[in-house]
Amino acid sequence: MIRIQNVEKNNLISATISGKISKEDIEKIHPLIHNIVKNGDKVDFFFELVDFKGFDLKGFWEDLKVDAIHISDYGKMAIVGEKEWQQWSAKATDVFTNSEVKYFDLTEKDEAKRWILNQ
Repeated sequence: MIRIQNVEKNNLISATISGKISKEDIEKIHPLIHNIVKNGDKVDFFFELVDFKGFDLKGFWEDLKVDAIHISDYGKMAIVGEKEWQQWSAKATDVFTNSEVKYFDLTEKDEAKRWILNQ
């Protein structure tokens, strides 16, 4: 499940992600990406992973499609997690995109917020 958080930075999508991500979850984020891109901005992300279990098949496919369309529209990504595999996933994302991706442990959540907000 993806729960979108309200933020004051116009080009930032902030969400808490738990359980398995579904196609419907990705469909919540896609219009937010479009709204930021149409304003000429890069899309920054702040994702807090809490008891995150990955994607279901339709969610994974939908995520791939959205990423294929918007990969050049992504800016910075702060991924806050609790598992070693999440850190490896963040490193892989950093390698395969032009985005600046940083992984933070849950204990570093405040530091992650400062980094994504450029403070």
